Amino acid sequence: MKKKVVYILIAITVCLLIGFLSSFATQSSVNDWYLTLNKPNFNPPNWIFAPVWTSLYILMGIAAGIVWSKGFHHIWVKTALYHFGFQLLFNALWSIVFFGFKSPSWALLVILLLLTLIILTIKWFKVVSKTAAFLLIPYLMWVLFASLLNYKIWELN
Repeated sequence: MKKKVVYILIAITVCLLIGFLSSFATQSSVNDWYLTLNKPNFNPPNWIFAPVWTSLYILMGIAAGIVWSKGFHHIWVKTALYHFGFQLLFNALWSIVFFGFKSPSWALLVILLLLTLIILTIKWFKVVSKTAAFLLIPYLMWVLFASLLNYKIWELN
């Protein structure tokens, strides 16, 4: 049990660190370029993103820690965690492309790939732990919403 908690804490830290590092790209243009964009009427207020993403990164870390605690020597655990790592990289890449490169069109492609990777990650997490897979559902829902938002921003601009 103690080992499981350590894995979860390490995974949460990694997820929060990735989120923190990718937020530098967001901060680079959220208060200037992003403000000039036409946005759909369902665009949430800017203040909501930080607490939502923090919560999602914590859930993602808990899920990854649960899977990791099942033993990295197992092929299914390795496969699940590789998928998790790839989706986490695309998660960070989206912020860099959308905010850093100021490219909603390319970011739309990245987020669609991210959605695919999240679905595959959930599939593989379910093989190892149904609880871990379930913990990723809020993340999937938020990224689906973010995909729609990205699409509408691209369409309106």
